[in-house]
Amino acid sequence: MPRFHVCLHLSSGTELALPPGAARHVQVLRLQPGGAITLFDGAGGEWDATITRMGRSDVQVRVGAHHAVEREAPRAVHLAVGLMAAERMDWLVEKATELGAASLTPVLMARSSLRLSGERAARKRAHWQAVAIAACEQSGRNRLLDVREQLTFQEYLPQAAASAEARWVLSLAAGTAPVRERATALATADGVALLSGPEGGLSPDEDAAARAAGFAPVTLGERVLRAETAPLAALAAVLLG
Repeated sequence: MPRFHVCLHLSSGTELALPPGAARHVQVLRLQPGGAITLFDGAGGEWDATITRMGRSDVQVRVGAHHAVEREAPRAVHLAVGLMAAERMDWLVEKATELGAASLTPVLMARSSLRLSGERAARKRAHWQAVAIAACEQSGRNRLLDVREQLTFQEYLPQAAASAEARWVLSLAAGTAPVRERATALATADGVALLSGPEGGLSPDEDAAARAAGFAPVTLGERVLRAETAPLAALAAVLLG
């Protein structure tokens, strides 16, 4: 059944107009009055809904029963990734949403190939949040990946160090513990902040600063993975392993 995210308060028995994005999607799918869809607002659970009217640019629905369905991971993983080429960031956001990451913070690092500021950074954040919404609709998640405001590396470290979560940084250094090994040692409910670099990885100074801030180095093995692949592989090891 088609699923749509709506940034509206939902309650059983009400009628409402779908937001423009969801309405366009319904029209593209050529759904008709009487058709059944599923709605979710990101606050948990999902609602049955029935299309009651199809206008030229608007779609009206009647909200039905609420289902307290949760499909979230057993622990929260908060990704922090070095800004990288735009198409790689899009792919990373989509797959991180599908795998179950709780949040994603874009971090401007020394080797970042993509550099954003001001209005351009705000537009990119909105774009990535839209990518996450589409991935939630497709994958069955009822809670959105939180695409957070871009930070510089120097801004991110103290913010992460102030939390009570486990903190890991992906590293190729000799003697580094495998991700799976550290994940096995975590209690089920423990959250993790996972830091990963852009193309070319963290600089030596950034790696040293992350460790000094309490980030334990973790590895995925001896092969060098692409910047968009490495955090997803680590995420899968933590949440699906």
